[in-house]
Amino acid sequence: MMTGLPRGADGTAPAEGARPGRLRPGLSLFLDDEGGYTTVAVAVALLVSISLVFAAASAEWVMARSFEVQPVADAAAMAGSNSVAAYVTIARVLDACVLSLGILGVTIFGAGLVLSCIPAAGAFGASVCDAGRGILDARRDFAGSATEGLERLEGALPAVVVANSAACVAENARAQGLPYVGCAVPFPTESQSDFSSLASELSSDEMERDAEELRDLAQRAGEAKAQADEARLRGWTADCGNAPYCLEERAATLAGLSGEENPHYPGVDGWGFGVALLRARAYYAARSARERPLDASVDELTNSAARAAFYDFALGRVRSGTYEEHEDGSVDIDLPSLPHNAEETRACSLYTDDLWPCSSEDSGTVLHASPSCPAATGASAGRASLLDLDEGVVTRCETCRMDLSAMGEVAAASTSTSNGFEHYWREIVEASEDYESARNRQAEAEGALRDKADGARGSFERAMDQLSVVRPRICPPGAWGCVAVVSRTQATTIPTELTASFLSSGELPAGAAVSAAALAPDASTAENNVLASFFDGVTSQGAGSVLGGALDGVCELWGRLLVGYGSRYESVSSSVAGFLDRVDGIFGGTVGSWLRGKLKETVSACGFEPVDMRLMKPVLAGWTRVLGQSGYDAAGKARQMVEALPSGASSYDLAKTLGVWAADSLGYGEITVAELQIPGTDIKVPLTIRLDSLLGAS
Repeated sequence: MMTGLPRGADGTAPAEGARPGRLRPGLSLFLDDEGGYTTVAVAVALLVSISLVFAAASAEWVMARSFEVQPVADAAAMAGSNSVAAYVTIARVLDACVLSLGILGVTIFGAGLVLSCIPAAGAFGASVCDAGRGILDARRDFAGSATEGLERLEGALPAVVVANSAACVAENARAQGLPYVGCAVPFPTESQSDFSSLASELSSDEMERDAEELRDLAQRAGEAKAQADEARLRGWTADCGNAPYCLEERAATLAGLSGEENPHYPGVDGWGFGVALLRARAYYAARSARERPLDASVDELTNSAARAAFYDFALGRVRSGTYEEHEDGSVDIDLPSLPHNAEETRACSLYTDDLWPCSSEDSGTVLHASPSCPAATGASAGRASLLDLDEGVVTRCETCRMDLSAMGEVAAASTSTSNGFEHYWREIVEASEDYESARNRQAEAEGALRDKADGARGSFERAMDQLSVVRPRICPPGAWGCVAVVSRTQATTIPTELTASFLSSGELPAGAAVSAAALAPDASTAENNVLASFFDGVTSQGAGSVLGGALDGVCELWGRLLVGYGSRYESVSSSVAGFLDRVDGIFGGTVGSWLRGKLKETVSACGFEPVDMRLMKPVLAGWTRVLGQSGYDAAGKARQMVEALPSGASSYDLAKTLGVWAADSLGYGEITVAELQIPGTDIKVPLTIRLDSLLGAS
C-alpha cells in the first residue's frame, strides 16, 4: 500500500526514466518523499490561521469603532430636540393661560350683564363687571409679557439646543475615550412662530356700556315694579284683606253674595283688579234687584228711590269698566269711580238724566222721588232731571224733598264711612290708577331692557368670537427637527497587543456621522396633568377671592377652563354654563334668565375645542427630510456642516461655525417669561424658567 501522492506534487505522472516518488525542488519542505506533510507545513498552517484570526478581530474593532460615531450623532440630535420639546410645553401652557383668562374675563362680564338685568342686584352687577374688566386687563398684560417672554426664550433656544447636544457629544467622547466633536443645529434656525393672536386686544368697553344701560333700565323697571306691587297690595287689601270690613265682606253682608260671585283671595298672589271689578258688577246687580224701602215713611221712600237710582247708575258704570293684561306686561284698567258727594253727583248722569217722575200740580210741574209720593196728586208730567230742578224748569216736592242734596247723601253715606261698599271701591279705583301707571312704566322699561339685553348678548358674542380665533402658531427653532453632525476628528491607532507579532500597526481614520430628530406626540402622556399641576402651583401662592357669594368660585372656574384647554372630557361651554347657573337671584321668565340662556348658547356655538396637550418627545427622523424642509440641498448642507466642525471647540464656537446664533454665555440664571395675576385676587406670580433646567433637558 502506498502513502502520499501517486503522481507527484503537481498530480502528473513521473517522467519516463525518473525515479518513482521523487519530489520537485521547493515542495520537499512541506511534503516528504511519501507525500505526507512535514513539520514546517504544519507550523506555517498554524501561523497563517492565527494571523487571519487576529486580522479579523482587528477588522471587527475597526468596524465597531467606525460605527460608534452614529449613535453619538443620534443621541446629540435627540438631546437638541428635547430642549425644543420643553419649550413647546412652556408655550402651550402660556397659551392656555391667555385663552382661559380671556374666557374667564368675558364669562365674569357675562355674569355681570345678567346681574345688571336684576333691579335689586345692580350694585353687585357693577362690581362683577369691574372684576371681569380687571381679569381682562390682567389677561392683556399677561399676554403682552408672555409674548415678549416667549420671543426671548425662542431667541435663546438655538444656543440651548447647541449647548445640550454638544454636552451630550462631550460626555460620549469621555465615556468612549474617542475624540468626538459636534452638536445639533435646530431647523428652522430662526423662529417662525406667530404670537399675534396672543397680543390681540380684547376690549370690554362695549360690554361696559351695555352693562351700565342695563342697570339704568333695570332700576327704572324695578322702581316701577315696586310702585305697581304697592298699588296692587292696596287694591287687594281693600278688596279682600281688610278686617273687619272690605269689599268682599261688604258684598257678602249687604248683598248676600257668596261663592264664585264673591271669591276670597288669601294673598295678593293670583289676585287682580279684575276680581274687584267682577265683584262690583255682581254686587250692584244684586242691590239693584233687591232695593226696596225699609219702611213706609216718605223719607225712606225718597232714600230708597235715590239708592235705586244710584245702584242702576253704578251697575252701568262698572259694567263699562275694563281690566286687560297684555303680553308685553302692560295693562289697560278702567275701574269707574262713583260719586261720593253732591258736587261729584252734579258731574255725572245722575244729575243730567231724566230719572225722576213729575206731576202737574197747581203750583206747576213738580219733581218727585217716586210716583208713590203722597204729594204726587196731579197728572203725570213725564220725567225730569235734577239739572232741570236746579234750573227752575220744575219745582221740588216739599213732601219727599227729592233734590241734588238727597241724591248726594246716598253716595256720601256709603263712601265716607269704613263700613260702606263704595268706601272700599273708591280705594280700589285709586289703587288701580296707580297700578296701571306704574305697571305700564314697568312694561316699557322691561321692553327696553329686553332690547338692550339682546344688544348685550351681541357684545358678549363678539368678545367670545375674538377668543375663538386660531391659536398662536408655535414654530420655534427646531420645530422641523434638529440635525446633528458629529466628527471623530483624529485618527486612532488600532490596538496591537495581540497582532504586533503578526500584523503591522494601523490607524482608524477620522470619520463623521449625521443624524436628525423631530418632535412627535407621546401617546402615553395623553392624560398628563401638566396644566393641573401648573394651576395648583400658581394658586398655592395665594388664596381667597375678592368677590363673594355667587362669584366666590372665580378661581375654581379659571382652573376648570385652564385644565379644560387640553381635556377632551371637560368642554368650555359646560364650565361656563355651570358657572352662570350658579348666579343667584335669577328667576325664570325674567330678562336676566333670558340673557343667561342666550349667553350659554353663545359660548356653546363658539365651539372651543381642546388642544392636544400630549407631551412632545424627540424621535429619530431622516436628516434629508429636515434639511429639505428647510430649503437646503441635504447632501451638500450635511457635508458643509461636517467640514465646518472645528476640533476641541466650545459649544459657542460650534454654534458660530455652523451659523447658529448663541449667546457668549447662557449662564444658569432665570428668565421671567411672564407675570400672572391670579384671577379674583390681587396676587401676581412671576413665571420664570431656569436656564440650567432647560440646559439639562436632554
